[in-house]
Amino acid sequence: MRLPRPVVVPALLSLALLGCSVGTDAEVPGDGASPASAPATGSPDDGEDGPTEDGAAGPTEDGAPEGGTSSTPATSAPDDAPSDEAPALDVEVVADGLALPWDVQLLPDGTALVTERGGRLLAVDPDGGAVRELDLELDGLFVGSEAGLMGLAVSPTFEDDRSVLVCHAAHPTGEAPDVRVTRLRLDEAVTRAAVDTTLVTGLPLSSGRHSGCRLLVTGDGTLLVGTGDAAVGTHPQDLGSLGGKVLALTLDGAPADPDGHVKGADPRVLTHGHRNVQGLAEQPGTGAVWEVEHGPDVDDEVNVLVPGGNYGWDPVPGYDESVPMTDLEAFPDAVEAAWSSGTPTHATSGAVFLEGEQWGAWAGALAVAELKGSGVTVLTVDGTTVVAEERVPELDGTHGRLRSLTLDDEGALWVTSSDGEDDVVLRVTPRP
Repeated sequence: MRLPRPVVVPALLSLALLGCSVGTDAEVPGDGASPASAPATGSPDDGEDGPTEDGAAGPTEDGAPEGGTSSTPATSAPDDAPSDEAPALDVEVVADGLALPWDVQLLPDGTALVTERGGRLLAVDPDGGAVRELDLELDGLFVGSEAGLMGLAVSPTFEDDRSVLVCHAAHPTGEAPDVRVTRLRLDEAVTRAAVDTTLVTGLPLSSGRHSGCRLLVTGDGTLLVGTGDAAVGTHPQDLGSLGGKVLALTLDGAPADPDGHVKGADPRVLTHGHRNVQGLAEQPGTGAVWEVEHGPDVDDEVNVLVPGGNYGWDPVPGYDESVPMTDLEAFPDAVEAAWSSGTPTHATSGAVFLEGEQWGAWAGALAVAELKGSGVTVLTVDGTTVVAEERVPELDGTHGRLRSLTLDDEGALWVTSSDGEDDVVLRVTPRP
């Protein structure tokens, strides 16, 4: 029996509001000592059958264990018939020759910042598309398996303080390895990024698998951080761990609600029970935040975040990937997915809501990038219910595996590919 969906509070930290104020990636086997100057290359991640970090055959980053099965049947998909009003799109390559670009975000002047997982921070000039590498030194940057320099967010105070936020793996000398969030400050010419302060430490890091690391600054200035479970089965349900969680912070790294959202957890924890958070997107008009994560052999998920919610991933004992993504037997009150891939999985990744009348029938829909699926799926929503899904034909297999989606001020969709070599950043616009 399906449980009724929880009511979603319209604005996430008006969420303060409910009483309250990041398959193995075999492409970069590493020991954490890979320098930032050596971009990660090799076989792509998510959805590629291949060796685990220790070289043994095993599960892929999108979670498909070899020969694995799931106790959860594939869920029925929404209507996937193409919309008569879906816009025709123009796809422009604005940067190429990259190595695993992970995220792209736009500065107020239109400059595109791009993180490469191997450690480079790039700027794409809005006039002509010239690409330059910024001078950046992150102490002990760890590059290995799925980890490296990953999530990116531009501070809403950028025009005053030139600050941006990055999520990355680290193993500084004499310290335990972890995933962390660091604030950088850019110079006026956008040629150098100086480390200002570390906002979050202690996100779990093992081999680099399931490192999460998606960042989102919501309209009310709350910083959300999606974390992965580091392929450690106890992390998602362990309220003493920051793995398999979504955190809600101020821009200084403090809990957005000092009283917290999950009783017994660190006050920064907004939700728990996640596998590997790869996408976060704020819904226009409602403030609801939607989250995207990789499933094991079935059921990539798109979820609506409910403060304090448990999303039901609990692969114990060990790291048993045959259990359901949302285990309603173990956790009857777990929040069910708004959308699930069933089987096969798509290795869903970054997400953004499409805005502007130029998007036609897709205005207000959630666009979700896919790694294994090599494209973008658009989910039409009614409130917090997914009512239809369709593929973007112009991006269906045309540029390989796609990771991150961002909307610029003109409503154009920016996309990064993740093929491991000669990767691209795309700008996608509806035709008039």
